Amino acid sequence: MYQAYWGLSKSPFRGHLDPRAFHRGAAQDEALARMHFLVDERRTMGLVLGDTGTGKSLLLQVFAGELGKSRHEWVLLGLLGIGRREFLWQLAGELGVESRRSAGEAVLHRGIDDHLIANRFQQLSTVLLLDDVDEAAPDVLGEVIRLALFNQTHDAGLTLVLAAHPERLSRLGDRLLELAELRVDLLGLDLDETAGLIKQSLANAGRTTPIFTEAAMQRIHELSGGIPRRIKQLADLALVGGAGSNLAQIEPDLVEQVYQELGVDTSFAANGVNY
Repeated sequence: MYQAYWGLSKSPFRGHLDPRAFHRGAAQDEALARMHFLVDERRTMGLVLGDTGTGKSLLLQVFAGELGKSRHEWVLLGLLGIGRREFLWQLAGELGVESRRSAGEAVLHRGIDDHLIANRFQQLSTVLLLDDVDEAAPDVLGEVIRLALFNQTHDAGLTLVLAAHPERLSRLGDRLLELAELRVDLLGLDLDETAGLIKQSLANAGRTTPIFTEAAMQRIHELSGGIPRRIKQLADLALVGGAGSNLAQIEPDLVEQVYQELGVDTSFAANGVNY
């Protein structure tokens, strides 16, 4: 086990959706601040946009944790692979709306709408965090539009935050994009933030002395394009390779070696392409 070789209590670069592994760079702080603005100002909808691996899903989880439950009721749902009725059923269930499994869409609509209004009277804002919106079915996107319009008409205190890949925004349709009031772009990390992510991950796993040389961390940054998921993947494979070769520290040549073994297109490093 490479953890034992490096004196680690766990795998430092696994668990991509674990909020405890969230690294707050400048882009992440800015994104969270903008999301809080949406909720605090009772705006209807915002977009969180980022390439694959930039941490959109993890950002939504961290944001939900920061909201707490005292003044907000939040729901986090992924839209990949679900249909309209399943979306309504999941949303109703997360909001605590009582309904039978056989309930029709009209019943679910009414229950959800009544719950939103009830929250408003109790001075609770409702925050709906929707992941993979660019992968949602058209009828599910129609339900998202309906919720946004219901909020605007009834002042229901609902804020929707939609996470998507920027190159697939057209899948959301013009009507939904017109309703968005704020765009949050989640960018890759710079060199210092990449090094910080690596050091923080190792420290969380019990290692405080360096494993990666400064040059190795710089090479990881160059090859990953600053994309957190890619940084973790390269660093993890380098730890495995370093343990297998009985190395005392990880140098750039090992990082280069594991990168080549991944078999990715070399344009990734040159153009910041994400896989």
